[in-house]
Order: sequence, then C-alpha cells, then structure tokens
Amino acid sequence: MGLTSDQLLVLVVLFAVALFLGTVVLWPRLAHRSWRSVTGRVVLLLATQVAVFAAVGLAVNQAFGFYATWADLLGREQGQGVVTDHDTAARRGPVHLVSRQDVSGRGGTRPGVGGQVQKIDVVGRTSHIAAPAYVYLPPEYFQARYARTRFPAAVVLTGYPGTAEALIKGLHYPRTAQAQAAAGVMRPMILVMMRPTVAPPRDTECVDVPGGPQAETFFAADLPAEMGRHYRTAKKWGIVGDSTGGYCALKMAVHHPGVYGAAAGLSAYYKAPTDPTTGDLFHGDRQSADRADLMWCLDHLPPPRTSLLVTSSKQGERNYASTRRFIDHVKAPTRVSSIILDSGGHNFNTWRREIPATLAWLSERLT
Repeated sequence: MGLTSDQLLVLVVLFAVALFLGTVVLWPRLAHRSWRSVTGRVVLLLATQVAVFAAVGLAVNQAFGFYATWADLLGREQGQGVVTDHDTAARRGPVHLVSRQDVSGRGGTRPGVGGQVQKIDVVGRTSHIAAPAYVYLPPEYFQARYARTRFPAAVVLTGYPGTAEALIKGLHYPRTAQAQAAAGVMRPMILVMMRPTVAPPRDTECVDVPGGPQAETFFAADLPAEMGRHYRTAKKWGIVGDSTGGYCALKMAVHHPGVYGAAAGLSAYYKAPTDPTTGDLFHGDRQSADRADLMWCLDHLPPPRTSLLVTSSKQGERNYASTRRFIDHVKAPTRVSSIILDSGGHNFNTWRREIPATLAWLSERLT
C-alpha cells in the first residue's frame, strides 16, 4: 500500500484502536509483579503508542503532503533527476502526457464544464532536467468559442519536500481557480502545479548549481517554453508558491521579469539557506550566493519591471519582520503588494485563506 493511500490510514487507525481495546481488556490479567506481566504491560503500551503515532503521522502527511512515497520518506527517492540519455528524451518529446482527470464543476465532470487536470512529464531542452507536473486547464480551454484563445498561465510550487498532489488535494488550486473564474473574480487561467524539487531528494532552492542541477534555468526558460509549445498559453507568465516555493517564485520574477510578469510568495523567505538538504549550492561563488539573496538583489541590481505579492501573519509566522523589510526595499518600476493576516501559521489552512485573493491578483497583473 502506498504511503498516502486511504486504505493504509484506515488499517493503521483500526490497528491502533484494536491495541487500545486489547490493552484495556488485558490490563487486569497483567497486574502482577512477575517479569512476564511487566513485560506484557510494556509491550502493550509501546505498541499502542507506536500505532497511535503512526496513525497521526499518516493523517498529517496526507493533509500536508510532506512525503509522496515510502522511498521519499526514507530518503531513497530517485525520481526523475538530470536526464543523461538525450536521444531517448528527444524521441519521447519534451512534454509527455501521463494521464487525465476531469474536474467536477457545477454542471458535471466534462472538461468543458469543470476543466481538466493533466499529469505530464516535462523535459527541459536547455537544463536537461525532467520533472513531473499537473496542469489544470479551465473549462473554457475546451469550449469552441475559446478555441483560438491563449490563456494566462501560472506555475504553482509546493514547499520542500512537498508533493504536487497536495496542491490539488490539500490547497485546492484547481477548485479555487474554477470557482473564482465562474464568479468573475479572475480570468480563466492555466496552472502548472509541481514541486520546486526537480532533482529529488536534493533541495536545490531553484538555483543553477555549479556542476549540478540547473534548476533556475529549468523554471526560467525550459518550463514556460515547453508549456507554450504544448498548450495555448500567453507569453508572459505568473508564478506562485508557498514556503520554499514562495522563495523560488519571487526569485524567478526578480531575476527573469521578461518571463514572469507577476509572482506571489506565500509565507516565503528571501534568501537561499544552506543545510544538509541543499548541500553546497554555490561552491564558493560569492556572486551566485548574493544573487540568491533577494534583499541583496533589490538593493544592488536594477529594479525589475514585474509585480510581487508577499504574505505573512502578525502572529504565527516567522517571516513577518523580513516581509516588512522586503516591502520597504522594493523600488519602482517593481510593484509590490501584500496580504498580512492577523494570525496564521506556516500551514495549509493559512495558505488556503490567501490563495483566492492571490489568484485574483495574478489574473489582474497578467491581463
């Protein structure tokens, strides 16, 4: 059974309940001072605790999408990293459709009513990175009167480690975009949903690592180009993400305003960290390290002609002070907006409160 399967969660919950009831029933029989009774009590208590913790852990992982598979959890995920067989990639094509799933709408589940989510594999021609993604196509994309329309598009990124499925099941991006467009709050928009971790399990922080994964090139050049060849997307893109994905989103717009006309960082930070998950991202290159610091970019580089949205909470978020400083550092022609909640933690519930306004803001900036 998969790590995120409902069957596994139900089985573990039932096992925990059975152990709890078994402990209650057997406890009187184990109330003696013999070594067997003491050992029995210890085993029952430990087994019940482990089962409860496992059930809670599985439920939390399903809700927040931290790990997608057992290999991901154990740090053994190989996934799709840097492509080495270029001939094979070329024969397969830069965008490979894996599956389709229609989205439920007010009038049914047909693509022209609710839209569609397509799972794809993308191969970057320049970065030679291959990564999976989910593409939300709005209902209008399949309607005859929009057959020649090119739709605004946005990349949607998770945090780290995160799973792309969490953007659909946990943060409800397709459902929210569909409802917002139906209400006339935003234009129909294509969403390309994926992890910022394009070379798992390494956290590349969307950096072109010397001698390693060219993650920034993938997001700045390859992804928009390949999507534009395969789907009817407008020329200038938006990008949004939470946590690590939020940092990546803001960085893409600051570094590449000609590609990304608008970026939103939900609970973002503003400088690439260096820790065991990232490894050595810069190999002693001070210029690359400075460039990965968004505050440094705002102070030392020409202001980019793009729009930025940052979010935080006065209580519950650790990035509130840095977010206020970031806003103060922005100079024209860069435009900056913010969503500041009175309270909200670094979690899905907070981001779900911010996503509707964020999508409407992206739509306005990309129109």
